Formats: sequence, structure tokens, C-alpha cells
Amino acid sequence: MSAVQAALSRAMHLDGAMGAAVVDYISRMALGTLSRRKDLDLDLAAYGSTDVVRANLSALNLAGRKPEQLQDILITLDGEYHLIRPLARRAYEGLFLLLILDRDHADPDTARKELRNIIEDLL
Repeated sequence: MSAVQAALSRAMHLDGAMGAAVVDYISRMALGTLSRRKDLDLDLAAYGSTDVVRANLSALNLAGRKPEQLQDILITLDGEYHLIRPLARRAYEGLFLLLILDRDHADPDTARKELRNIIEDLL
């Protein structure tokens, strides 16, 4: 099993996890995806999430901050949380992990902590 697939598998074990993807925000392509729902288009979610990451990195740049300071991005929808966690090490520049959670069954704080551990193991 590749490191990307192992990371996705661990992310999908979180309470409320509906889908996960490792995404290259430069090419806008998902390098790997896992989903519990057939109606969840992770390739489309990955593509769209690249705009969110790019906008946040641009805002950091305008504020004179380093891109490594971006820890995660939480997007709250009616029934879902979308949690984006960039991979910060130089070898993985341009990659982030996207986790889509069921809002009724997930704890975003726990998910944030676990994603940090998953990414540290991935690096």
C-alpha cells in the first residue's frame, strides 16, 4: 500500500469521515481518493478546494506571512465539514489532504489533531 493510500485509509477511520483525498493544488489533481458515498465526487471537490488553498496562500503572502504558517482550513456547510490540511515539508510542496466529514457525526477538533498525525507519518 502506498503512503498516500495508507494516509487516506487512516483518515477514513475518523468518526464521520465520508471522503478523503490527497490533492496537488498546482495541477488541481487528486493523487488518491477514498469515499464512503457514491454521490460524493472527490475529484470535483479536490479541484474546487485548490482555489481555497490558493486564495489562502495568496492572502498570507499579501500579509507578509510564510506559507508554512497555514495549518488547516475548515469549511462549514449545512451537513458537512471540509477540512483541508496542507503538507508543509519542502518535498511535498503543493499537496494537501482534504477530508470531508458528516457534520452530525464528526468532531472537527479531533479530526484536525488526527490529520496532523496522519500527515506527519506521511512525511
